[in-house]
Amino acid sequence: MQLAPLTPSRKTFAAALLAAACVHPAWALASFEDVKRDFRSSDTAVLDRNGELLQRVRTDPTVRRGQWIALADVSPALRTAMVLSEDRRFYEHSGIDWRAVSAAAWGNLWNTRTRGASTITMQLSGLLDDDLRRSSGGRSFTQKIGQTVAAAQLERNWRKDQILEAYLNTVPFRGEIVGIDALSRTLFGKAPSGLDAREAAVASALVRAPNAKPNMVAQRACEVLRAMEPQQKTDCEALDMFTSAAVQRRAFEANEGIAPHAARRVLRELRDADANADTGAATAPPLPRKGTGKDKDASVRTTLRAPLQRFALDTLQRHLRELRDRHVEDGALVVLDNTTGEVLAWVGSSGPLSQAAEVDGVTALRQPGSTLKPLLYGQAIAERRITAASLIEDSSAQISTASGLYIPQNYDRRFKGPVSARTALAASLNVPAVRTLVMVSPESFARELRAAGLPLRESGDYYGYSLALGSAEVSLLSLTNAYRMLANGGRYGTTTMTVPAERPKATAQPASPPPLLDPRAAFIVGDILSDPNARTRTFGLDSILSTRFWTAVKTGTSKDMRDNWAVGWSQRYTVGVWVGNASGESMWDVSGTSGAAPVWAEVMRFLHAREPSRPPAPPPGLVEARVEFGPGPDGNALEAARSEWFLQGTEQPLFALDTGMANDIGFARITSPSDGTIIAVDPDIPPLRQRVRFESEGRNVQWRIDGKFFARGNSAQWLPWPGRHVIELVDGAGKVVDQRRIEVRGAGVVTKSARR
Repeated sequence: MQLAPLTPSRKTFAAALLAAACVHPAWALASFEDVKRDFRSSDTAVLDRNGELLQRVRTDPTVRRGQWIALADVSPALRTAMVLSEDRRFYEHSGIDWRAVSAAAWGNLWNTRTRGASTITMQLSGLLDDDLRRSSGGRSFTQKIGQTVAAAQLERNWRKDQILEAYLNTVPFRGEIVGIDALSRTLFGKAPSGLDAREAAVASALVRAPNAKPNMVAQRACEVLRAMEPQQKTDCEALDMFTSAAVQRRAFEANEGIAPHAARRVLRELRDADANADTGAATAPPLPRKGTGKDKDASVRTTLRAPLQRFALDTLQRHLRELRDRHVEDGALVVLDNTTGEVLAWVGSSGPLSQAAEVDGVTALRQPGSTLKPLLYGQAIAERRITAASLIEDSSAQISTASGLYIPQNYDRRFKGPVSARTALAASLNVPAVRTLVMVSPESFARELRAAGLPLRESGDYYGYSLALGSAEVSLLSLTNAYRMLANGGRYGTTTMTVPAERPKATAQPASPPPLLDPRAAFIVGDILSDPNARTRTFGLDSILSTRFWTAVKTGTSKDMRDNWAVGWSQRYTVGVWVGNASGESMWDVSGTSGAAPVWAEVMRFLHAREPSRPPAPPPGLVEARVEFGPGPDGNALEAARSEWFLQGTEQPLFALDTGMANDIGFARITSPSDGTIIAVDPDIPPLRQRVRFESEGRNVQWRIDGKFFARGNSAQWLPWPGRHVIELVDGAGKVVDQRRIEVRGAGVVTKSARR
């Protein structure tokens, strides 16, 4: 490139520049690669496990930057417009346009308006160095000299294409918009590669006057467009209308994609982890972050699968459109990997179908209905209170509680009479579930639910026997993970949504924690929930819950049809679906098979389209035995003979109404006091008048206090003594069938010797 010879005035100016460079050697020059690497988008890209974009979330509210755009991906029209508008001799000069400097100086002398002498290279130097950045009062003489020196350095070390690319990505446009990507997507709703001549002219005009009125921007754009297309007639009036509309458009959404709730969850965990790291608090391994920004927060990789996420979202929205006339508008879905606990799909709402799309249905607390029953029956089987073949009476029941009589009802308001536990669970009968909870006790069941990660806010006694029917509030995520515990043989584990940045090499594997639930009981529950014959009494033979591959599933509906659930697992995956209204309003005639279950079934079929799902192998300590059932009131067998699974030692060949276990099941229980009762002894009342009355139901029972025999029969009176005590109800075979923990506070019985 041939440079113009230096005139005396230019020599003087060059000498000044040289002197300034010597006086201020600290004006550092960053390389093009450094500038590109340190470019910071205002958005975070949340990616799936394979790097596919799931969601773009704005995380910097102070500025709006898009992605770094390579010069080859910028439309030729925009490159031409920018050079014509800001630096016509960009490809000719070496950073300083001496002709423009002379023209500007002559114009200042005669008070004539001319184009400024600042080149694209000089402007870029001011954008890259905070010390050279223009303030509201303009640049000082020292800054101008420094900007000129920096421009010369850039030209010596950078190529012209690199200078133009960096300029287009860092130049401020209108308002908070910085860089051509954010401008193109905000004002024109397209990528920079698609800008035409008219759009390019408006974009270049905004560089000169970012916040000017639309008509002023249009005038400048018209001049640029004429320079770009001198052979064509420019319709400036039409361009004015176009410019006015463009500068008011905000097409660049702050948050867009297919996983908004999952993205927010991940970023919140990231911020919490960073906060814990700053305070020195113990935290989980850092979340993986990868990107080009200084904060390394340009992208976050998650465990989600984009194709599965997209299918789950489409399926949920399509099904909710079909339910629109039944007053249903919201839903949520989550898919977990059984082995790792990784979240594979997370759909927090129905999006545009919802009036509360920002509410995350995966984490919102709602009543789970009958979906708690598998956990209840699993606990009862593990504690050997029942077997899968035990007969439980499904008939009208009135259970005494501290607040009065509790009278549970079945969904169809009908009773089936004596049924096996297998039938009671698979067919989701309410009364047998309540009778089972009577044996387990609400407080004991509540403790197990909390251990399984369900966030119960109150004690078991607060919920009472309605806990069997899902009166507590849980989240879809915690409930689905509790089912994953059943899928994993009773072993509980936490969920995760982030891929570890670096997995350490395996050394000695830490000992796995003991199962939360007996693996044998978990297997039996899964076997029941996968049995299509056992659920026929409620769901029929041709049920949406039946799949061509092995799955175990349970539905649930909360009071007044406010929430509908379907949660179940296959060999590899656990899927949870919730359908309802975020407002809490009731749905209209939405059952377990018409609400969440169809979505659950479709997602399961998608997951196993090319992947088999086989039944789990029975764990050690299980016995498979043939059982028969005695006659019912009509003289026919209560249920057909079948092969049944038992915990070793609980098997028996016949279950009938006149056999001990079947006859007594569900009746022997403590009705008073309630678990956790605190008794205060009053020293002013004679001790013999402060006895505590024990009440129970069942036949041939006896009482034990702190392991010692106390009394026989359904009622007894006990003289309280300070301390914590365990009250047990024992059946005729010497087996503990129910227990309560109480505490006595205050003075004990005062003896005569103590008075002296």
